[in-house]
Amino acid sequence: MAAVAFLSDVFRPVVDLIYPPRCPLCGSSIADQTGLCMTCWSELVIPGEPSCASCSRPLPAELTSETAECAECLRSPPEHDGISAGTLYNDASRQLILRFKHGRKIAMSSMLARLILARLPQTDETKLFVPVPLHWSRLWQRGFNQSALLARELADLNGGELLVDGLLRKKRTPALGGLGKTARARVLSGAIVLNPRRRDELRGRHVILVDDVLTSGSTSAACVKVLKRAGADRVTIACVARVLNEAVS
Repeated sequence: MAAVAFLSDVFRPVVDLIYPPRCPLCGSSIADQTGLCMTCWSELVIPGEPSCASCSRPLPAELTSETAECAECLRSPPEHDGISAGTLYNDASRQLILRFKHGRKIAMSSMLARLILARLPQTDETKLFVPVPLHWSRLWQRGFNQSALLARELADLNGGELLVDGLLRKKRTPALGGLGKTARARVLSGAIVLNPRRRDELRGRHVILVDDVLTSGSTSAACVKVLKRAGADRVTIACVARVLNEAVS
């Protein structure tokens, strides 16, 4: 990694000369290849405090207790051990995700991973980063798993370990938008499974489950169940953007 960083520093002036750094959202000139302009940065909504002790959902300012939980977690305690979202989902973060995932701007993975890392609780333990899997047909169509790219960057930045194939998506599932909680669970039933060759690597570990966007949480919940059943000690969900839509239930 040190050699790669050295070569990157050496050739950066040449790359910047041939490809002047531009903001991936608005196209304005910027100082570095892996950033946003100040205007676009200001449009991102970064989660703040106070927040739910279980899922980090923002709470009203008057709730200052570190153990306060949101209504959703009180009603249905989650199986996961926390959510670390780099941003809250809005038009700016949506455009970032679209350019990264569908615009094939995979070089953005480093910047997006740093957004997540800023919200990820820092501990002395070595974390195991596991991406939400893609079905092989979607992987073939897209050419990459965006969650795996983010997981790799996070593992490098955090000094953690990467387990890119800890989970497998056995069935290609349709989009879950517009489906109720029961319907989403039915669609996802049996879709995500453990890679049996990786069971020993998951047992007793603090797993960071990595995805690009957390919407209803159904897919991540299915992944968390599989990881916990495989023996993972803790599972924290990490994502670039989190949708806070109270209509999703």
